[in-house]
Amino acid sequence: MDTDRLPGCYRHPDRDTGISCTRCERPICTDCMISASVGFQCPECVREGSGTGHPPTANAPRTIAGGVVASDPHLVTKILIGINVLVFLVAAIDPALAVQLELIGRYREFAFAPGPVEGVSTGEYHRLLTSVFLHTELWHIAGNMIGLWVIGGPLEAALGRARYLTVYLLSGLGGSALVYLLTAPNTPTLGASGAVFGLLGATVVLVRRLRYEMRPVLVMVALMLLLTFVPLGTGLSVSWQAHVGGLVTGALVALGMLTPAVGRTRALVQWGTCAGVFLLATALVLVRTAELT
Repeated sequence: MDTDRLPGCYRHPDRDTGISCTRCERPICTDCMISASVGFQCPECVREGSGTGHPPTANAPRTIAGGVVASDPHLVTKILIGINVLVFLVAAIDPALAVQLELIGRYREFAFAPGPVEGVSTGEYHRLLTSVFLHTELWHIAGNMIGLWVIGGPLEAALGRARYLTVYLLSGLGGSALVYLLTAPNTPTLGASGAVFGLLGATVVLVRRLRYEMRPVLVMVALMLLLTFVPLGTGLSVSWQAHVGGLVTGALVALGMLTPAVGRTRALVQWGTCAGVFLLATALVLVRTAELT
């Protein structure tokens, strides 16, 4: 056995080499070695990191909230719209699905059409979020999806995908929690308006953080609240609890997301705020559940 023979490249064992990757120390041949700031690296280490021990996104452009600037800044908004439309179409084909997804505290038994006594209070907590993606009227989903696109698109670009999606889901949950707390337990509620109002609340915080002109966004908030509390003769039933709950939740989460802190402190404030808002919504749900059981 020749103990003086050089090791073979880990990707091409038949090629002897005296060069090793400076990160993983595996032997690499001239075809595999890639120049780095110090020495050479193998293709896998180059793909996995920047050469400094940090993830590939470490030096990527960042949003004001610290998220990575994406090639498609509206991707999550498009996906959310797609999910809402898909659920709408499925519910149109199978109306029974709406009964399983809508937000309701507790079904009551009707004299002529007895139904099961079930709802959030009996452990069906999924309704708090599934109802956010449910619509049964064309005008309802059209209005909410237009609002989601107009308000959500720019906000996603400003926050980044993960933070934007977190604002959306927590706003929907916050709106549902207030609906559950303050609405009659046998009143079904559905729609993405609570989450959309949350995006609006986050937009107010964003505009304030960037020191932009506040008047246009405040006018939009006032108009949407006016449509919430004043039916204007439309005869449409609007859940003010979902709108107010979503608006406040979105603003609270955005305050944490847009903290001026940097580094690990910013991440701690951001996700700590999200955890706090989630726990607050959970507390409201548990209080209402205790009342109904």
